[in-house]
Amino acid sequence: MAYRPLADEIRPQTLDEVVGQKHILGKDGLLRRIIEGGSVPNLIFYGPSGTGKTTVANLIAQRTRRPLHRLNATTASISDIKDIMGEIGTLMAPEGVLLYLDEIQYFNKKQQQSLLEFMEDGRITLIASTTENPFFAVFGAVLSRSTVFEFKQITAEDALPAVDRGIHRMEERLGAKAECEPGVQEHIAWACGGDIRKAMNAIELLLTAAKREQGKLLVTLEDAKTVAQKSAMRYDREGDAHFDIASAFMKSMRGSDPDAALHYLARLLEAGDLITPIRRILCSASEDVGMAYPMAVPIVKACVDNALQLGLPEAQLPLGQAVVLLATAPKSNTSCMAIHQAMADVRAGKVGDIPRHLQNVHADSSGLEREQGYLYPHNFPGRWVDQQYLPDELKDVHYYYYGENKTEQAAKRYWEEIKKRS
Repeated sequence: MAYRPLADEIRPQTLDEVVGQKHILGKDGLLRRIIEGGSVPNLIFYGPSGTGKTTVANLIAQRTRRPLHRLNATTASISDIKDIMGEIGTLMAPEGVLLYLDEIQYFNKKQQQSLLEFMEDGRITLIASTTENPFFAVFGAVLSRSTVFEFKQITAEDALPAVDRGIHRMEERLGAKAECEPGVQEHIAWACGGDIRKAMNAIELLLTAAKREQGKLLVTLEDAKTVAQKSAMRYDREGDAHFDIASAFMKSMRGSDPDAALHYLARLLEAGDLITPIRRILCSASEDVGMAYPMAVPIVKACVDNALQLGLPEAQLPLGQAVVLLATAPKSNTSCMAIHQAMADVRAGKVGDIPRHLQNVHADSSGLEREQGYLYPHNFPGRWVDQQYLPDELKDVHYYYYGENKTEQAAKRYWEEIKKRS
């Protein structure tokens, strides 16, 4: 008999065996009701790998009694679709076919459009899956003819029954009882990172390589950690996961939560991504801390320089320091909001002529410098003199407003006192 991977061997045969996805497959879940109703529309399943998208497609095929064809958009072509179309109306597929198209985001617009005619009249019921946001990855006309369901990452708690089922199946396959050290199942359930396929692969390897003693398979926690140590990382630098982690990282620093910020930093670094956290750290120093603690900029720049010189894994040390500093520093976005508004005015054409006294020194036709009327601040008390700097069209505009933090309030008091004396 040909080898069959454990992940495929224990694939759920009923909706009740599918782990996770209670929001759509639970007792009152909409997708469950659609499947049990027997009239399945075109569907798009969106979510991480190993969360049950293919399994649910198989269960739908069993319910509808339509022939199921599987294509992967990374390798399939329009000719593959035409071959499937050739079956429609024959004894093989008198009522049409169910097409499961994995990774639909890899089909270009023309390839996706080739499905429309057959989706329109029901000869094809399309179930497409994607790990990327379908509202960006799927052609609009296909999207408008489909219902989107999001498959969420599976929690460790939800994964535990599948882990136990996998261990039991391996016991049957190997003809021996598994004796697992405390924490083995829990570690695999956690380390699979919501990917049941990865969990099954880890179980298969772990039990196949387990030591036998008195007819039992000895499964140690140390071995479980070895085979599953990288499984918890779900990371795609081009996919939604990358931007979700980076976004959570930035927002945790902004929200002054050092623990969460360090967690997301660790996820980025564990995936070998050094550039993303560095960019977010440098940005946060000016965007979120800003004038409340201006010295954050040179400090985190020094930490970043150290990290780049050290490389991973040691780079985690200065970057961790920078993240804690930013997360615990006082916050001000006054300079950030000020430059945003200034940029908006410039883009809207609100510029005007530069006041004559601020222009570069010009000469008249005789070659003599013309009087411009510029007042040199250093010649006045407090190194300040009242004169107009903005163009006439914007002379009363204010972009920067002092924040409530002590640094900016001290600066505000200083300038109020200087201007009062003048």
